[in-house]
Amino acid sequence: MKQKTLMEESILVCVYYGPNGERLIQRGCNIARMFDCPLYILTIDSKPLDELDAEKSDYISRWKELAEKHDLATFIYKDQQDLPVSKVIASVAREKGVTQIILGQTAQSRWEQITKGSIINDLLCEIPFVDLHIISVPRYLKNEKGQFDKGVRAYLVKEGEYYRVIFRHTKDVEFEGIFFKENGTDFNNGIFKFMKDKQTLRIRVADDMIKDLSYFK
Repeated sequence: MKQKTLMEESILVCVYYGPNGERLIQRGCNIARMFDCPLYILTIDSKPLDELDAEKSDYISRWKELAEKHDLATFIYKDQQDLPVSKVIASVAREKGVTQIILGQTAQSRWEQITKGSIINDLLCEIPFVDLHIISVPRYLKNEKGQFDKGVRAYLVKEGEYYRVIFRHTKDVEFEGIFFKENGTDFNNGIFKFMKDKQTLRIRVADDMIKDLSYFK
């Protein structure tokens, strides 16, 4: 009788510009070390690498450095892609024999999910035998320990020109994220952290309301 062997593992981390990328890569490195298997770090952009602005170029450089520190890691940049993101990811996964994919949580309003579909569902159809790991937005704020309570799940609904923070999902919800309440206040003052256009953003909350719509990372 032939001895059965386990399928060799191969990890693909999909990153986009923003602070969550390094966290995803670190998760991928940990899993790759555990299985002693290849690790691929993929980012997709419509522009060629030499046409990226300074901020995006900095992210690319940092991700390449992280890949070089891991013996079995390879950084892959796919540019000028007209195909849907899910098809590009699936193509790389097939080419590299990937068995596990790590993705960051993407924030989509309910309307976007209905009209555009979900990248997760698309991947499940494209490559059904690959494990998907969805890494959520972290429930803490870096470098601000002690100033805020632990984050809780919250939602934004539109009220006129502004947004109100609520803590129960309704049909009117436009964004889902994490609310960090300031210590020592009886009102809902703090920071709402969420994802928009594949970037992790933060916005200030005063008395349940968001009136200043400017974001900070």
